[in-house]
Order: sequence, then structure tokens, then C-alpha cells
Amino acid sequence: MQLPHKFFIDTHKGSNALAIAALMAYFDAWHNETAWVYLALHGTYGALWITKSRVFPDKQWERRVPWSLGLATWAVLTLYWVSPYLITSRDLHAAPWLLGLCVATWGVGIFLHFASDMQKHMHLQLAPGTLLTQGLWARCRNPNYLGEFLVYLPFCLLGMHWAPMLVLAVVVFGMWLPNMIRKDRSLARYPEFAAWRGRSWLFIPGVL
Repeated sequence: MQLPHKFFIDTHKGSNALAIAALMAYFDAWHNETAWVYLALHGTYGALWITKSRVFPDKQWERRVPWSLGLATWAVLTLYWVSPYLITSRDLHAAPWLLGLCVATWGVGIFLHFASDMQKHMHLQLAPGTLLTQGLWARCRNPNYLGEFLVYLPFCLLGMHWAPMLVLAVVVFGMWLPNMIRKDRSLARYPEFAAWRGRSWLFIPGVL
């Protein structure tokens, strides 16, 4: 039996808060302010993702997939729990400036991620068959990926270790960028794509 891909994604993201709280309980990290900040950020992100999945879902996650792919998705997403493991098991305490930076970066990422997804969802509803080149998509062809990157980057920084950053790098270069390049090739069929590509960035404005 196959299930929609989003079933595996949503159940995992919905488990974030439970998993982090379990780590805090196991390592008795209730006193750790960095663990609490991490729980708030990653736990809230999971709840917001599930809300988005219900209110303005992404059609690509509606595709039914075999359990093997679904469980592989769970495994990849579980790698992001390296940071809360490091924080709780090592009793890590981030400097106040790092906590503030991570919260601010997360907030910008949440806005870009969900606002751009909502814009795309409404564009597909109101102007199907046309290219979205306005709003958050005017200067960046993948503002949703940029937002997600800015959401996950603070999770990795709070772990204060190279391992979470490696996980994020593998996801970005092994999955996200290839997806963006494939999408560009697909959108090249639109006559206005060349002009949009010329005035926009693939992923990170000013960098890539």
C-alpha cells in the first residue's frame, strides 16, 4: 500500500517537539535555555508546516510513494535531530548573541518560506499555466527554498558542531539545488523565462 509522500513528511515534522522534549527529559536538560529555544523554534516550525500542508498544500507532496521512500524520507529528516541531541547530551549553552541571531534568522526564514508558498499556491489557483515572476519570486526563483534554508540554518548553528552543518550541506547540494536546476529546465518552456532568469537569482540573492 502506498501513501501520499506528505504523510511521512507531516508525521515527522509533527514529531519534532515530542522528540526534542524526549531528549530534554532523557538528558535532564530542562534547565538549558538553548534547548528551550531550540524546542520553541523547531517545534513551532513543525506545527506551522502541518498547518500549511492542510491549508495550502504543495501538490508535489500529494504523490503516493512506496513505504521504502517514505521511510527514507523519515530517516533523512531525522538527521536534523543531531542538533538537539548535541545540545541536550553535552549541555551546550549558546551565547546570547547567537540565540538572538538564530531567532531573527528563523523568523525571516519562516516568512519567506510560508509567504512564498502561499503566493505560489494562490497563483496556481488564479492564473494556472502562467509563470510566477512577481512578489517574493521577482528577484529569487526559489524563495521558498531560501526561506527553508534560513529556517534550518539556526537549528544547525545552535548545535555548535560541524555535524548538523554537514547534514544541511548534504541536503542543499544533494537535493535542493538539483531540484532547482530541474525546475529551471522545466520552466524554460515559458517565453518570459529568459528575461526572469536574467533579473533574478536561483537561490540566494547576490550569491547564487
